[in-house]
Amino acid sequence: MRSHRKLSAAAAAALLALTSLTACGGGSSAASAPGSRNNKLKIMVGGLDKVIYLPARLTQQLGYFEDEGVHVILLTEPAGVQATTSLVSGDVQGVVGFYDHTLDLQAKGKQVESVVQLAHAPGEVEVVSRKAAGEITSPRDFKGKKLGVTGLGSSTDFLTKYLAVKNGVRPEEFTPVAVGAGQTFLAALQQGSIQGGMTTDPTVARIVDQNLGKVLVDMRTPEGSQQALGGPYPSSSLYMNTDWVNDNKATVQKLANAFARTLKWMSTHTAEQIAAKMPADYAQGGKELYVQAIKDTLPMFTKDGVMPANGPETVERVLKAFNPNLRNASIDLGKTYTTEFVKKSPAAAGKE
Repeated sequence: MRSHRKLSAAAAAALLALTSLTACGGGSSAASAPGSRNNKLKIMVGGLDKVIYLPARLTQQLGYFEDEGVHVILLTEPAGVQATTSLVSGDVQGVVGFYDHTLDLQAKGKQVESVVQLAHAPGEVEVVSRKAAGEITSPRDFKGKKLGVTGLGSSTDFLTKYLAVKNGVRPEEFTPVAVGAGQTFLAALQQGSIQGGMTTDPTVARIVDQNLGKVLVDMRTPEGSQQALGGPYPSSSLYMNTDWVNDNKATVQKLANAFARTLKWMSTHTAEQIAAKMPADYAQGGKELYVQAIKDTLPMFTKDGVMPANGPETVERVLKAFNPNLRNASIDLGKTYTTEFVKKSPAAAGKE
């Protein structure tokens, strides 16, 4: 799974289209060594306009990738599970998605690791539609319901199943429905194809603003994560194939430097200042609503990119609660993340 692996014609066309849509750099991928000015590193994001993955686009907007001498093309997929597929197939060099996929992949024989931990809380919210609010007052009421997730096998799917199991509802007693995020999630909620579901900002802010539903379980803060999941839940991260990391340490260090610098910048700036740096079309519900979405979600982010203490153990416990494949697997948590690069970054050393 190397960065020079040739793509199929269909995959190449899809990547070209996505690159054009995200306007994250032009031209074809160069064949130069990783990390050079001419080389383009492809990073797939599980939804570029989601606030939980905001550091990816913000790093680019601030110019930190280029400052490090790496040209990053940010691609987007609506669900983290699809982004993971792109990584495993070798189509991209990294993914900005949920850390829990590293455990899931290890159980399937794939070695992937988080190299920058962007968040220590999920940033996810379980919402219930206005029409179903009277019959769904907690996850205990999930039985027999249709609940939206970004994609089957996604982190929203994982967390929804855990909330159900924790509250006495078996995964087979409710129906997860893949509805994506943003407008597709809103439409599913409004049309009644789902009674509730798990999503993130800015979708949550639009649901509340349009009175389409209300918040049932809020995991946008460490406190919310503790209450719902029993501990810190490291979520958004930059994860990569371990073999690629070992073969390209200089490049990974530059990526870690850029992301750590962004996280530090975010910790010293307001939601308004952050929103001003982002593309205008990300604020689909209006600028004020977008600022509020960022403000509500900011507590989920780390300030240094370091994995939170006991975070991997929480994720393992959550996944094993409902996933028999993981329950019966022996997971080496030490191989699912590394702090080698972020701890060497200038931001972490106080030089930024």
